[in-house]
Amino acid sequence: MAAALTACGGSGADNAEQRAATAGDNETLQEKASNTAAATSTVVVRAWGSLANGTGPLVDLRVNGVVVASAEVRATAYQDYSFTVPAVPGGARVDVVFTNDAMLDRDRNLFVESITIDGATIPATAEGVVLDRGLGDKAFDGMDVLTGQRSVLWNGALRFVAPGATVLSRLSPGCTTFYENRPDFALSTARSVDTAPTLSRPAKGAALAEPNYQTCLTRAADHQADGVSGFARNDYSRRQAFNADSSKHLVAAIDGHWHLYDALTHTRVKVLPYLAGDAEPQWHATQPDLLYYLPTNGMGMQINELNTATGATRVIGDLGARLKARWPGANAAWTKSEGSPSKDGRYWCLMVDDSKWNSLGVITWDRDSDTVVGWMNTNGERPDHVSMSPSGNYCVVSGDGARGTVAYSRDFSQQTRLLHKSEHSDLAIDANGDDVYVAVDYQSNAGDIFMTNLRTGVRTALLSSYANGSATALHISGKAFNRPGWVVLSTYGGTGSTQWFHKKIMAVELKPNPQVYNLAFSRTASNGYWTEPVASVNRDFTKVLFNSNWGNGSSTDVDAYMVQIPSGALKASAATPTNPGTPTTPTPTPAPNTPPTITVGSVTHSGYNASYVLTTNEAAACRASWSSGNAYGALYDEIPSSGNGLTHSKSLSLGSTAAQTVYAVCKSKASGLEKEVAIRLP
Repeated sequence: MAAALTACGGSGADNAEQRAATAGDNETLQEKASNTAAATSTVVVRAWGSLANGTGPLVDLRVNGVVVASAEVRATAYQDYSFTVPAVPGGARVDVVFTNDAMLDRDRNLFVESITIDGATIPATAEGVVLDRGLGDKAFDGMDVLTGQRSVLWNGALRFVAPGATVLSRLSPGCTTFYENRPDFALSTARSVDTAPTLSRPAKGAALAEPNYQTCLTRAADHQADGVSGFARNDYSRRQAFNADSSKHLVAAIDGHWHLYDALTHTRVKVLPYLAGDAEPQWHATQPDLLYYLPTNGMGMQINELNTATGATRVIGDLGARLKARWPGANAAWTKSEGSPSKDGRYWCLMVDDSKWNSLGVITWDRDSDTVVGWMNTNGERPDHVSMSPSGNYCVVSGDGARGTVAYSRDFSQQTRLLHKSEHSDLAIDANGDDVYVAVDYQSNAGDIFMTNLRTGVRTALLSSYANGSATALHISGKAFNRPGWVVLSTYGGTGSTQWFHKKIMAVELKPNPQVYNLAFSRTASNGYWTEPVASVNRDFTKVLFNSNWGNGSSTDVDAYMVQIPSGALKASAATPTNPGTPTTPTPTPAPNTPPTITVGSVTHSGYNASYVLTTNEAAACRASWSSGNAYGALYDEIPSSGNGLTHSKSLSLGSTAAQTVYAVCKSKASGLEKEVAIRLP
């Protein structure tokens, strides 16, 4: 986390001499590209820089890999740098490249608020923008990537995509044609007891109409034809099966290998190297070719990154020495194969075991700064699994011991009990953007499928898993992060008479009296764990991958199937005042429509080190910045909080011993309103 405020080292000779002729110019310096084509575009980069040895950040503007303009950024506050360049086509890759990072008399850094292409503005923090760190070709290799941010504190490329692209369908070609021929398609909301008619097992890749609900259904894998050992399954509902752009998905084989499949053509691409058994693969949030993985069962305590296109791998977090320093017997760090990192892939909640699989503790690891930002001893009570919430604010520890299932703040200073035991569940984002725990409570009178808001502690009943003396088993997938307010429910097994929700894949709205859409029957005949459908949804809720033996009763003759729906198919229900939910903790008093107040307390500055303490008048989360005018969500440098979110303490590593000003933005946990404060380091 401290990375954003840590001094950035130089990376090659300073080229101040090359700019000596303009070193005294305190106004904007623009070097406009020559107009070599009849059609041109105007690209405006809104930026400022911190100068070192009198030279500001040098910036190249690239379009689809070609340098079209360059500039030295000398402005000390945000200013527009305008370039006339050859016409930028829709969907082009537009890169703002910082090439002369250095630590000289002070730290040279670049700050980019946005770019504007022919009048269309894209903030540096917009969805899909990434910062690829590195010099030269390393700025474009996709191997050291952060989500988009304003502070470019390293050599690297801030990478944008020009608007107006012809967007390739997120659906397979067969399903694209399927829905083009059904312009009036609408998802089914029927809650009637339907019977799945006999349907021959489809050939892989063929698009067919799901007989009951008329969605587009395809067989995504055929383990026998594909040469995949034993079965070709989706691994688990809590694991995101699809990569960042839904062009690929994972398949697990019975021999422990992981296979990469093309999600558009259903072709098996390759067996993935290095991954074995419970490797816990997690896709990168923005880079389609990258995924993270662990050593089998977390033994070795490393987090690795694999480029699935090239096969290149690297260690991005080696936790062994740090964990052994706290727990000498530490041997494994993992989620126990059922958890996930935060939505952006930055924060990871990991449980730590010894060599005999006794529990030692739980940690929160920050990928971007490679630091452990929270520790907790479990005192031998081993969790069933652990997982990070989508926002990265909560580590959820799920277990059947005295603790039950608890949501801890990232630093483990605060906690909220969610359920008395561990049940099938997932963490999702509701329509308001809050983290929610969605689970089944078989001990409640109705066998509630419910959600609990991790910020407020309010529990809301969604559906009942009991009806007319019958019950069902189920799995939940909350991985549709780009379509908040929805989860996928996949039901299987069950007792008693058949009910409307049995043996189906469904979309469930996260609100009281939710809208429920029928997507497909799973057509799996339950026969052990491998036959459970464990449906997993992609980020934009257009594809759902699930497992089926297609009713043949086999325990291993199982393949992955995919149901695909148009992007606008899910429609929220009208607001209803009924069934507002049962609070598990007192509902907070509504906050006034004012941001929190921030008081700057103790401030120290000695050499290159500094620290400060802030106090807020209400529970808040705070983040740090070098520059003013940033929104909380655009910053990545967390400030640890204590005292129930009222005290915020920060230690800094600075690039200079000189007096300077840094900034903090605090966001109210109740109202979501933000306040910025300047901290003077004398």
